[in-house]
Amino acid sequence: MDTGSPRLLLVVHERPGMRQAVRARLPGVPFAFLGELGRDNGEAVEAVLLGSIHREARTWEPSAHPHLRFVQRIFAGVDDVPFHRLPPQVEVAGNVGGYSPFVAEHALALTLAAARCVLAGHAAVASGRARPPPELRALWRETAVVLGFGAIGHAIAERLRPFEVRVLGLNRDGAPSEGADEVWPAGRLREALGQGRYVFDTRPLTRLTRGSLGAGEFAAMLEDATFVNVGRAGTVDEEALYRHLVSHPRFRAGLDVWWDEDLAHATVAARFPFTALPNFVGSPHWAGFSPHVEEYALATALENLARFFAGEPPEHRVDRSEYFD
Repeated sequence: MDTGSPRLLLVVHERPGMRQAVRARLPGVPFAFLGELGRDNGEAVEAVLLGSIHREARTWEPSAHPHLRFVQRIFAGVDDVPFHRLPPQVEVAGNVGGYSPFVAEHALALTLAAARCVLAGHAAVASGRARPPPELRALWRETAVVLGFGAIGHAIAERLRPFEVRVLGLNRDGAPSEGADEVWPAGRLREALGQGRYVFDTRPLTRLTRGSLGAGEFAAMLEDATFVNVGRAGTVDEEALYRHLVSHPRFRAGLDVWWDEDLAHATVAARFPFTALPNFVGSPHWAGFSPHVEEYALATALENLARFFAGEPPEHRVDRSEYFD
């Protein structure tokens, strides 16, 4: 623990170099890790850097910090933040952009694996077969629809540019955004879905997005579209996606997020046998794992905390009503 009563509490797993990074970006701000707090030295805490709710935060009690005003998540999503335990005046921000380059790269990997039938090719090589090839597809000069054109959406669009892909982004109000050829409002969801050979879901899980892709939305997509989800599984009706994959064999999907994730015990699961389908490829919520990702994500989170301690409004604060009554 730094000397003095901590103004910043780190409710995260400590990794090498983390203390030095905090001191370098927040000079003069006393801080402590949760395990270092004594009975009375949490009263001065004004801000919290919050990690895993199921690991580091299990024993964290926000009521111990009467001066708490800001919670900065080290992860991008905030759908699992215990808003019901936070006083109304406490603002919460996700780590927007903290994982974007890595998640976008993984999204492209899933896309190419689905388009180029990588799993089928691996099986063919294992059995010594070379022909006939399956229906191989290309990204070149196709149209991609990106649902939730935020930091990850921008990063995906950047990585699609070398393929000369036209990018149609969806955000809340349809305001133009750099990196997209066109941006539509979220209210035109079904119409937009029919425009793209590739559809990426990068949206957070909120009251508005939960279950927003159902049977009707998949029916609105092109018969041979490829759907990739690196956002949150809960934005998608699990059964609807599975049924659509079964009934539309030319439709393909790549998922990195799952409806039943117990990351504390390192497991993911689904109610339906997606992995048995030939038009599906998946990964177990690995998109955010890459060399240097922890350093990068910590730096972006500390940047927002620096704004808070400088008396400036932090960025990426969420509307609590979208997550909690």
